[in-house]
Formats: sequence, structure tokens, C-alpha cells
Amino acid sequence: MSTLANLAVGLVALLHCYFLVLEMFFWDKPLGLRTFRLTPEFAQASKALAANQGLYNGFLAAGLFWGILLGTSGNAIKIFFLCCVIVAGLYGAYSVGKKILWVQAVPGLIALGLVLIS
Repeated sequence: MSTLANLAVGLVALLHCYFLVLEMFFWDKPLGLRTFRLTPEFAQASKALAANQGLYNGFLAAGLFWGILLGTSGNAIKIFFLCCVIVAGLYGAYSVGKKILWVQAVPGLIALGLVLIS
């Protein structure tokens, strides 16, 4: 079960690496405009804010990878960062759009459940 939990945590970490890349490097490019349904004008005006948001997603991913590297002794770290992911996903679903619930919060919740039972 521990291996399955680490795979789930790793998937959540990889998702946040993807979010980092989208928000920091592709926010105002065709991929970012399509993904986030942005106008070029809004993307340009909010580019710095998106890059900052992407950096935070990178910190979440780093924390999750750190927890995985520590093995079972890193469970507390995995739990902390997964809770951060879930809270961010819930707030994003509330403030931006319901899709964030499924893309961020639910994978984090599944990984957290697997860590807790492993």
C-alpha cells in the first residue's frame, strides 16, 4: 500500500510541476490561453501574478517529492503538503471554477487517503 500511496503523491507532485510550467512559462502563450480560457490582454496584464502562483505550485511539488524521498518517515511531510494542495484546490474551486476541485483537490484527497491508510 505504501508504494501505491507514493505513486499517488508523486502524481500530485507532477501535476503541480505541470501547473508551475503552465503558469510561469505558458500563461500568455497559446497553450496557457487555451487552458485557462484567457484573452491575450488579460494574460499579459496578469502574467506576473500567474508566475507567482506557479512558483507556489512548485513549492507544493517540492514538498511532496521531499516527503516521498524520506519514505515512511516522510509521511508527516506528505500529509502537510497534501493538505495544502487540498485547501488550495477547494479555495480555487470556490473562487475560480469547479474544475479545480477535480483537477487539484480530488487527486490530493485520494493521495492523502492512501498515505493515511498505508
